[in-house]
Amino acid sequence: MKASKMKKAVLALTAAGVLGGLVSTAMATTPSEDLHNFRDYFYKKFPGVSLNEFGNGVYGIDPKSRETWEAIEEFPPYEIAIDQGEELFNTPFKNGKTYASCFKNGGIGIRQNFPFYSKAEKQVKTLEQVINECRTKNGEKALKWKKGKLAAISSYMAYTSRGKVMNVKTPKTADEIKWYEKGRKHFYGKRGQLNMSCANCHVDNAGNYIRADILSPALGHVSHFPVYRAKWGGLGTMHRRYGGCNKQVRSLPLKAQSDEYKALEYFHSYMSNGIEVNGPGSRK
Repeated sequence: MKASKMKKAVLALTAAGVLGGLVSTAMATTPSEDLHNFRDYFYKKFPGVSLNEFGNGVYGIDPKSRETWEAIEEFPPYEIAIDQGEELFNTPFKNGKTYASCFKNGGIGIRQNFPFYSKAEKQVKTLEQVINECRTKNGEKALKWKKGKLAAISSYMAYTSRGKVMNVKTPKTADEIKWYEKGRKHFYGKRGQLNMSCANCHVDNAGNYIRADILSPALGHVSHFPVYRAKWGGLGTMHRRYGGCNKQVRSLPLKAQSDEYKALEYFHSYMSNGIEVNGPGSRK
């Protein structure tokens, strides 16, 4: 599709969202109220779809897309990455320690608790961030943030959490709320030449077509990351996807693991609380 046609399609979606009444205009006063309103919006938009089914993205709301996806999942393209991640996770560093030494429960079955706010460090910590911190603390070089070995390790850790529900703690302290609000502001804030927000696509127009693709609901997005995308031909982290979304609205992407993206992941993940972890996943 030419750029002019793409812009018209995006503007049409934006207009549809405005005419339909943007959920982003109704800001609740607390994170708990936000979560309730967020879920309620999608329950009404997609009646009959269970909370956990939203973790399957487009495949939870479109039967035709689901058939193709289920066929792919019989021989998932991310299996090699899980095996690679497991091997890397269990391979000792030069000092003899492994990643297990850096995480509660040896790093097994804990994906659902990320990201979390660290009171000691006064910042939000993502899983990929802690993986790399584990490396540097043990005298190893940090890995690249968006794909490759880091995504493989993260995918293995996510795989060990399958079936456990997203459980990001409710922000309560002033600093936790500050991080949460920063993420919410990014989610609903418009940016780029196309002047669009995350919510314009994945809340207001969830379930609608843009070109040949259906826009997925934001509810449940984070549950299947890291994700294997056919477009990428490989695995990618949540922050790789954030950067791609920014580019699609013609906005300069931020650096992976920037405070802005960590805050966005914090808000985004809290909005998926109660949905089972099913990462890594496969998407178009």
